[in-house]
Amino acid sequence: MYKISKDFNLCYGHRVFTQSLNVDFCAKGDTKQKCRHLHGHEGKVTVHLEAEFVDNRGMVVDFKELGWLKDFIDEQLDHKFIIAAHDPMFDMLVTSVYDLAISKEPSYLPVYVPGCSAVGEVVDLAGIPATMPEYETLEGYFIVDFVPTSENLAKWMYDLVAEKMSSFNVKVTCVEWAETPKSVARYYGG
Repeated sequence: MYKISKDFNLCYGHRVFTQSLNVDFCAKGDTKQKCRHLHGHEGKVTVHLEAEFVDNRGMVVDFKELGWLKDFIDEQLDHKFIIAAHDPMFDMLVTSVYDLAISKEPSYLPVYVPGCSAVGEVVDLAGIPATMPEYETLEGYFIVDFVPTSENLAKWMYDLVAEKMSSFNVKVTCVEWAETPKSVARYYGG
């Protein structure tokens, strides 16, 4: 079996509004639910691929053939705040800012990776002048339909990579989503 991996770096923010702690397992005095706060990470996504045979080039895939993933991460996630559409603070952070900008309910645009189903949404900024501070705020959100924990982000990325790479004769074995060098979630496919 041939195995390769590729790393992608990004800076992103999120909020784990579902965080709750079992204080019996926490370090003494460290029981604050900090992940409920708006916060950011210098993250890393690692994609692991494998194949029983290499292609006629002698490769599982050319690393350049993962350029689509680099583009997606750089354009849609890097320096963005990943927020769940059902986060209790969503209306305060997104809807109310949109209303300040143009006094109406916001609309959202699906985000697609070519050859894949929608992977999330962004705020439709049509009608908001780019010079307004609300524009800058709203363009910084990437909206998902799950709580953006590192575990859920790893599975989400796994599903995206598996769908996109299905035309190759390779298997996505694992996607790692690292919040920090010491805190990594991994999702392994079936």
